[in-house]
Amino acid sequence: MKAVILGGYGVFGERLARLLLRDGHEVIVAGRTANKAEALAQELGASALVVDRTGPLDALWAEKPDVLIDAAGAFHAYGDDPYGLPKQCIAHGLHYLDLADDPAFCAGIAELDKSAKDAGVFVLSGVSSVPAISSAAVAALAQDMREIDTISTAILPGNRAPRGRSVVASILHQCGRPFDVQIDGVACPHRSWSEPERFDLGGGLIRQGWMIEVPDHRLFAPYFKARSVFFRAGLELGVMNYGLGVLSSLRRYSGFGIAPWFVGLMVRMAQLLWPFGSDRGGMYVSVTGRGATGWERKEWCLVAEAGDGPFIPAVAARAILRQPEAINTGARPALATLPLARIEAAMADLQVTTRMVDHPMTPLFPRQLKDQFAQLPPSVQQAHAVYGPRRWSGKARVSRGASLWARMLARLFGFPPADENVPVTVAMIPQRDGELWERQFGGRLFRSFLREKDGKMTERFGPFTFRLGLHVSGGQLHFPVEAGRLGPLPIPRFCLPQSVACEYEQDGRFHFDVALKAPITCGLIVHYQGWLERAATATQDKMSSDSPSLSISDRNEEAV
Repeated sequence: MKAVILGGYGVFGERLARLLLRDGHEVIVAGRTANKAEALAQELGASALVVDRTGPLDALWAEKPDVLIDAAGAFHAYGDDPYGLPKQCIAHGLHYLDLADDPAFCAGIAELDKSAKDAGVFVLSGVSSVPAISSAAVAALAQDMREIDTISTAILPGNRAPRGRSVVASILHQCGRPFDVQIDGVACPHRSWSEPERFDLGGGLIRQGWMIEVPDHRLFAPYFKARSVFFRAGLELGVMNYGLGVLSSLRRYSGFGIAPWFVGLMVRMAQLLWPFGSDRGGMYVSVTGRGATGWERKEWCLVAEAGDGPFIPAVAARAILRQPEAINTGARPALATLPLARIEAAMADLQVTTRMVDHPMTPLFPRQLKDQFAQLPPSVQQAHAVYGPRRWSGKARVSRGASLWARMLARLFGFPPADENVPVTVAMIPQRDGELWERQFGGRLFRSFLREKDGKMTERFGPFTFRLGLHVSGGQLHFPVEAGRLGPLPIPRFCLPQSVACEYEQDGRFHFDVALKAPITCGLIVHYQGWLERAATATQDKMSSDSPSLSISDRNEEAV
């Protein structure tokens, strides 16, 4: 095929040009800067074309290409007519692909579906790591699942991966911006570049990823009928990750824009830090769901070595153009357009390894309580059968201690203010070795993280970690505090708060009763008691039946 790559001398466009030339395609490196296009074309044995996507494109059409691939970006800044280029491709009867990772741009391209079908061409957006490769991995992992609960994806490049200006601009543009993440069937507000989580890609490669918005958040829940969808990205160096985290917090409150000079400064800083870190990067996709033998979490991990990571966003386009006749006409996001096996085959000449791992699942509380878990009433068991994120809602009565000492401790831990009838929501989100609990009493949010350590349940509030004597007595679940630490330092027993906490069932409904008393004085810090019910959602209603496999391949014949 004759392929024009717009932005062909950029970070990903250049890699795509190299891959297509290896496959025997005729490649035209196109862009606004003549010397860059011509230099790369001469190096690769390709052709060069000077063209601006916002200007006249007569020179482009005169080349009579079979496909145009937009690898330029930044797609969020494509103006009032963002689909002007694919519209013109349709009008001239050529296929169109892009490497967009902007959610609105990627999802919105479906508006061109009818005109693309009428012209007999395919127009695919997001032919990149997301959503093209991530969705192919999800489809493969979920193939035999009866229902999908949670999809989690992370992209974790090495520090020596080159970063073009458009990539840096895209990261900075969304840093600190709010967006919705579907959790247990409910759209919940989150902030871009927040809530880090660690990912183990195997082979000793462990990286930290931060929540950012990508097309997966908008597209995966309805397409795969998933209750929860997460995506994170992370850089190898902590100074860069946490620097973006600080920027995210600042933009959350001030909302200031990102000036071009600031983008340039960040590009320069990334270049200065390039010697540090490594050229190893990876991608992680997991699907938690219910199969024929029970609940399981399946993972697909990709590790790129020797600096081959930047080729990965170009692999999906390469795989598509190896068999273009297999792609249905029309315009749409690139969701499970190809089976994962074809995408992996398109990586065969790269320093890339992939692996798939299956983990049978036992939630945290049944694992800790063992036989005692069966002694709990049904509503309490249901509350702790946390295979994926779960959201509960209800009402509570909150009392607070009146002493200065009690008020100081309550403020330190972020406990809610006193209220007689406060709305409550609780989200329980499983993470690799535990569960994150997010409790909202009215507008007040406080978090803790529970995990098993040395055979005991622990709960962490910020720098404080408490060991709990979790046990069942009289059909109730009790959480007494046995020991604690401030960071690595043990807290003397007389300085520990006293906890009288239990969960129980009353009239078929889950109830909680938690009283915390101050160390030394034993005065009340906070006492909250109330009830919770599982938050019902349309998504849950669809997913609750014991239907056979989701038949993902039936929903998209291209993936067969």
